Amino acid sequence: MSETVQRAPGMTGGKPAGPAGRNGGLGGLGRAGRLLMRQREATVFLVVVLLVIYFGVINSTGRSTFFTRLDLVDLSQVAAPIMIIAYGEVLLLICGEIDLSVGFIYAFAPYVMHFFVAYDGLPGILAIIFAILLVGGGVGWINGFLTVTLRLPSFITTLGTGFILGGMILTMGHGEQANLDAQVQGIGKYLGTLGFAEVIWAVGLLVVFHLLLRNTRWGLHTIAVGGNITGAREAGINVARVKYGNFMITGVLGAFVGIQIAFQTQTIDPFSAGAAYQPMFYSVAAAVIGGTAMLGGSGTMIGAFLGAAVLAVLTNGFNVIGVSAYPLQIFFGGAILIAMIANVQFARLRGEGRAR
Repeated sequence: MSETVQRAPGMTGGKPAGPAGRNGGLGGLGRAGRLLMRQREATVFLVVVLLVIYFGVINSTGRSTFFTRLDLVDLSQVAAPIMIIAYGEVLLLICGEIDLSVGFIYAFAPYVMHFFVAYDGLPGILAIIFAILLVGGGVGWINGFLTVTLRLPSFITTLGTGFILGGMILTMGHGEQANLDAQVQGIGKYLGTLGFAEVIWAVGLLVVFHLLLRNTRWGLHTIAVGGNITGAREAGINVARVKYGNFMITGVLGAFVGIQIAFQTQTIDPFSAGAAYQPMFYSVAAAVIGGTAMLGGSGTMIGAFLGAAVLAVLTNGFNVIGVSAYPLQIFFGGAILIAMIANVQFARLRGEGRAR
């Protein structure tokens, strides 16, 4: 709360507070409004609520289908992958980096899982764990090495590793789809086959990463590195370790989502590499819509969760009411621009409130 709100009338020499009925209600609303304005997630939450009301209540077509179980499952399966990858992108954006290769990691991990089972005879659970850790963590480490140690811009680094992974997918798969192996089928229902499995994972990981960012030294160091890298170094923070770690976390999340999608679709498709930028761009968009600064230093996991919900509700809502998918990108672009404008303006207002 700002000093202006906290300052008692008696301390400033002003008149004693009048009866509660005279202006207490308006004062309470004003305080509630200021408190809401300070929560960067509040704007995005309001947008989600308004979109749900429009597609599920106001629109006559959506009213009959939007809240059915089938439609809610579809909505959760659109939102959850964006949410999970967005948590990693939030960490990277906060510390001043970005990962464009995570969509290719997403496409590559299911193939590695398949090869571990089909050619190396690994049990299903080990194949899944090794694929997630080796592909996600390994590519994340390479991205960290190229960016932090060799000092290449992360935009260029991850663009290059993404193209390499895309070529490896097509080469290893010979351009042919692969079926999921029987050894992993039973595990898959807990990762992505059951109706709401993916969104349950997304909510559980939200709790984990929100606590990581807000209540641990790792989160504090991530924010410090993005806010003032020189000051972070002088304070004794291992900047390289933080950036390496966040690249690896993002890679692991991308690999995990890729395996979830393979179970959901029941196929491993080499041509999914051609659309690999979509999950990455949607996840970055979700982070930005949710209030994460592109230039580093601040971000929010809850905001990324809500930003992904905005994109998913738009996607699913237009499908429900029968609007063509062609103009969808226009609405996504507008949502990103409006979110950025709102974030900048609310940040300015919060700064003015602190200054007073």
